[in-house]
Amino acid sequence: MGLDIDFIDGQTPLEEEEKEGLLIPSIATRGELDEFEQQNIEGAVQWTLGRSFKPELIFTEDFIRTLHKRMYGNVWTWAGEFRKTNKNIGVDKWQISSELKYLLDDVLYWHKNNTYAPDEMALRFKHRMVSIHCFANGNGRHSRLMADIIIEKICKQPIFSWGSSKLAKEGDSRAAYLKAVKAADRGDYSALIDFART
Repeated sequence: MGLDIDFIDGQTPLEEEEKEGLLIPSIATRGELDEFEQQNIEGAVQWTLGRSFKPELIFTEDFIRTLHKRMYGNVWTWAGEFRKTNKNIGVDKWQISSELKYLLDDVLYWHKNNTYAPDEMALRFKHRMVSIHCFANGNGRHSRLMADIIIEKICKQPIFSWGSSKLAKEGDSRAAYLKAVKAADRGDYSALIDFART
């Protein structure tokens, strides 16, 4: 297998068997992988445009899996499938379905009862998605697109700007994003909300 990529701070390394799921054998560098993944993600974003999604559709395991497959299905064979290995982040692989079910039940409750302001609801959901870490890779980008779908399609608010830069690359924006995520880990969502709207 020719794929030998370095992972930056906050990214989850792939196991060898996960790397073997690469559908484009010519990819050999992180830059090439990022480019193909970004093209696939842009297709997933296009799929969401002009569609109306109801909470009962979005807040399901099927939608979570379908969106991940749409984001990465042209690049990885395991796109849309829950991870089969434990990572440096996330719940045990056997707990993914049950923890996701708890989250989906919670977010439906939050939505129906206006528990949080729209931005906070979407970002609490995004943060818990990452902490579960459903997939072998792409969890951050997937959770950000989920937050955008929630805020736009359900809450009828503008999508998030996410610091107006590509968070897959090292730099000040990524450092600020990771700092905000770590604050959310401690229960303080204010920095993540501010970052998502800058």
